[in-house]
Amino acid sequence: MTAYEKPSLAMSEIENVLKNHLGPGAAEIKPLAGGNLSNVFSFSLEGKDYVVKFSDLDGAYETERYVSELLLGQGITFPKCLALGKTGQLAYVIMERMDGHNLSDCTVEEQTRQLPELIGILTRLADVDVGATSGYGWIGTDGNGTYASWKDFIVAVNAEDQTGTFWENWHELYRTSCLERDVFVEIYNRLMTYVPYNEPHRSFIHGDFHQWNILSDGTRITGIIDGNCLYGDFLVDLAILDRHMPWCGVIQAYQDYQVKAGIEIPNFKERLIGAYYFKGLDGLRFYAKMGWGDAYQDTRHFLLNLEA
Repeated sequence: MTAYEKPSLAMSEIENVLKNHLGPGAAEIKPLAGGNLSNVFSFSLEGKDYVVKFSDLDGAYETERYVSELLLGQGITFPKCLALGKTGQLAYVIMERMDGHNLSDCTVEEQTRQLPELIGILTRLADVDVGATSGYGWIGTDGNGTYASWKDFIVAVNAEDQTGTFWENWHELYRTSCLERDVFVEIYNRLMTYVPYNEPHRSFIHGDFHQWNILSDGTRITGIIDGNCLYGDFLVDLAILDRHMPWCGVIQAYQDYQVKAGIEIPNFKERLIGAYYFKGLDGLRFYAKMGWGDAYQDTRHFLLNLEA
């Protein structure tokens, strides 16, 4: 299995998509860095800035409008979704562009100074009202999770048969990449022992809460983008942030914030370990498919030393 490559498309195709939805006049169409699975472009129209993303993955943006309306409606700064569609074999989404640049472009010191604000955003994400929805795992177009339980979700996304998804034929990675079957199985078995701690907790999860999906003006957070959104234990987002910003004491800062706010989190240690295993297992498979050997080895080391 070769490493995944994002689709390419002609500038004329991008211009036609924008014209069909927004009328003529789109200017300064430029590719943006980032987007592991999408080709992303910025453009301007009538003095406002926008973003258009393209993907060849099935259902790539089907829930963008729902998530955008959900978060914006509850005071979370997230891009407004303007249009969804398909051009040939590619799905696309057009969204308003938010102020700021990737937090990853800030220095370590600047990122650390913004940690309290990040902790506040994590807390607000966990408090998003999802009471009108049901289910766990990936969010469907109707706003509900696609699985009846967290355990069902874990079992399904790690099953060998992933026909029609990004992970179709993923067991080939054992033969063609750095993915090791014994390591994957070991981490999966550990994850399953922690499922009972995470399963009772159902909240909104951004799913990719790290510096490349967080925007900043250098001194404050201006918004979040590009979630891999699902329902489950909100500590998954905390685990993601901690793994991407290990130098600034994310976990201790989060716990201090919760204590000060009078928020009690039952079984915090066990749930956090379960969250590490969940995202780490997904990361092992993803890094192997993308050909990111260093990231694979770092995650492998972390997970194998997390819990004996």
